[in-house]
Amino acid sequence: MNFLIIGGDAAGMSAASRAKRNLPELNVTVLEKSHDVSYSACGMPYNIADAERNMDDLVARPASVFREKQGINLLTGHLAESISPLDQTVSGVSGQGQPFSFPYDRLLIATGGAPIVPDIPGKSLPGVMALKSLDHGRKLKAYIANQNVKRVVIVGMGFIALEMCEALRTRAIQVDIIKPGPVFLPWMDAALADIVQKEVVSHGVELHFGHDVEQVDSCAGRLRASSPSLSLDADMVLFAIGIKPNSEIAAKAGAALGPQQAIAVDKLLQTSIPNIYAAGDCADAFHVVTGQKTWIPLALRANRGGWAVADTITGKPAELPGVCGTAVVKVFDCEIARTGLNEKESKHAGFLPVSETIKARSRAHSHPGASDIWVHMVADQKSGRLLGVQMVGREGVAHRINAVAVALHNKMTIEQFAQSDLAYAPPFGPVWDPLLTAANQMLKKI
Repeated sequence: MNFLIIGGDAAGMSAASRAKRNLPELNVTVLEKSHDVSYSACGMPYNIADAERNMDDLVARPASVFREKQGINLLTGHLAESISPLDQTVSGVSGQGQPFSFPYDRLLIATGGAPIVPDIPGKSLPGVMALKSLDHGRKLKAYIANQNVKRVVIVGMGFIALEMCEALRTRAIQVDIIKPGPVFLPWMDAALADIVQKEVVSHGVELHFGHDVEQVDSCAGRLRASSPSLSLDADMVLFAIGIKPNSEIAAKAGAALGPQQAIAVDKLLQTSIPNIYAAGDCADAFHVVTGQKTWIPLALRANRGGWAVADTITGKPAELPGVCGTAVVKVFDCEIARTGLNEKESKHAGFLPVSETIKARSRAHSHPGASDIWVHMVADQKSGRLLGVQMVGREGVAHRINAVAVALHNKMTIEQFAQSDLAYAPPFGPVWDPLLTAANQMLKKI
């Protein structure tokens, strides 16, 4: 059987490796348009913060290992351009300009996502950057070094934007962040978002709300990002608006699309076309809280999706229950975490949400070094079901959120969660963990 994979990052190489482990005689071919496979894209901002680190440190496993030790036919520099479901072939062009066509019995589309860069004048000027692939990271880091970058304008205020503002400030680079909307983190509870905003501003970052960048100009050897009401000069402009799923090749083949134009898949990650699967940032998923389709690009989901497809095509069908959007980000000295739904999302999903925001301590009151933790908890008033949590603090946030994710996967009520046996020791938290304190307060509203 020919197992053909388009895309050689998290989902693609996870599927290729597991398929060969499951069925060593399987013929596995991977088509990757770049020359990089299996790397930690999430580590790029932290690598960029250190001028001495090589970007290739982020490569988890070089292409040669997949080829020589695992027997995977990994073809880098091969751009897949079209899929013929009738013939069960994939066609494209190599880096040398040579056309190719490969047959498949089972096909996995693992094309990932692409950074959103608006189609505006100046988007292709030197120094106008995005950050998604390892090659993006190399170019960005080299540009900072070679052009002696001292000021950067970041367009967008998502997780990558916040991580990059810290990375750049670590290197004494001035940062301005621009976004069209009037609110810093619109998905987050206002009280928690205000804490994060103050943290960012305290590190010398300039925030500009309500400005939609419409062009970038080259002006006297520098760049200028302009909106109708604001113009900022910089040595580099970074677009960090977000990403979109690379679903075009699937759509052209006739595959159905889901939320945000991601490739629609079932719980076995099968697309609407027989023998074709999709996994990673290009594919949608079921939300474990709502049961509805969603698109939340997550590294763990990509790796897990690759494994599941490999198991299914080698005779061990593996269903994935879904995601709840668990995420964490470090912004200077702040940890920010979320999972599940906020109030707006809860209403949209048909729940009757109530919420509570509490402030607690990260350690027992008698233990030195304690700091504040803020917890915003959302539940359904009718059923009492826990719907989501957001957390902000200087310590103890990143791993606490995992307890909530497990509760969401198991559809726990606030009453059940409030009875959870969470660990206690003075260096790590108070007797009543901040999550339990929030749950106890929520019980008064259910």
